[in-house]
Amino acid sequence: MNDAIPPAEHYVGLMTGTSLDAVDAALVRITGHGMHLNGSKSLPLPDGLRRRIAAVSPGTPLREILDLDHALAILYAEAVNALLEDTGIDRSAITAVGCHGQTVWHEPDSETPTSLQLGNPSLLAQQLHITVVADFRRRDIAAGGQGAPLAPAFHHAMFASKTEPRVVVNIGGMANITLLPDANPDHIGGFDTGPGNVLMDAWIDRHQAKPFDRDGSWAAGVEVDGKLLDILRTDPYFAATPPKSTGREYFSLDWLDLRLDVRQGLAPQVVQATLCELTAGTIRDAIRKYAPDCKRVLLCGGGTRNRHLCSRIAAGLPDLKVEPTDDHGAPADWVEAMGFAWLARETMAGRPANVPAVTGAEKPLILGGVYSR
Repeated sequence: MNDAIPPAEHYVGLMTGTSLDAVDAALVRITGHGMHLNGSKSLPLPDGLRRRIAAVSPGTPLREILDLDHALAILYAEAVNALLEDTGIDRSAITAVGCHGQTVWHEPDSETPTSLQLGNPSLLAQQLHITVVADFRRRDIAAGGQGAPLAPAFHHAMFASKTEPRVVVNIGGMANITLLPDANPDHIGGFDTGPGNVLMDAWIDRHQAKPFDRDGSWAAGVEVDGKLLDILRTDPYFAATPPKSTGREYFSLDWLDLRLDVRQGLAPQVVQATLCELTAGTIRDAIRKYAPDCKRVLLCGGGTRNRHLCSRIAAGLPDLKVEPTDDHGAPADWVEAMGFAWLARETMAGRPANVPAVTGAEKPLILGGVYSR
């Protein structure tokens, strides 16, 4: 494929994460001087669809998987169409849509390594009449990698500094960090630290029928249970050496309930506070261990809206500047969607976009499949 890229191109990035809160669509303009967010749109996942996705397991009937695959593609198309209408950009001006898809199963360390994202890209391309790039993770997994995290190369392109070591923390359903010790792409590191919002969201949904803890106010109201926190932190995932990645099929309410059996009687609010501290603490631990020279921590993802969580991360890193990515070229809420627009651009240009040092793949690879308009 020709490596030449026009002076300016428009891409759309589509993201639905493990938090299952919304479809995020970002319109970006990429030039030789960088990447610019030209518009954004968020469509909440209908509650019924959200619950159906959350219920997917190895025993889910194939008919249900196929129905969800179809329904998500239609919702993605609605999000892109609404974005184009809002921005006044003609679809013929869009080079490609980079669609992450909805992860329903991520198991790269099994006997048959896999990661499954729903959102039929063929149907999406047909609905939009725009080229779609999708299925980014499985090529990396086929080469022995984790298929995650995939954002580090994009984080390097957006946030790396020649003057200070940085860490980018993305807090979605899962939390992951990107290590940027300098501006050299050969020095990128990163991995999933563990649960981000996923356990907190599931717990407040169970007890208050709310999709998330707004501003972290429920968790902020009580003290953490130290004994429960110690039990949660003994899970071997947290001590495992990278490369590593995880998902909601591991860190689930079933995982939590097993550990609550030995701490029965705790008030639900106390459990919420403890889950928040688990996320904050495992992020802090990862930064201290793997980025001891870090000077600045950049936060992005939906978890940045949880003020209490962000304050707990910062409290444990008093010598570092901890701030959202907003002042560094990308609004925190839109970094992930922008990242998949960037990944689509790399695929269309025929360039590898995984980081083998991060995922564990045997070599750099061109990611994703291309579904022509």
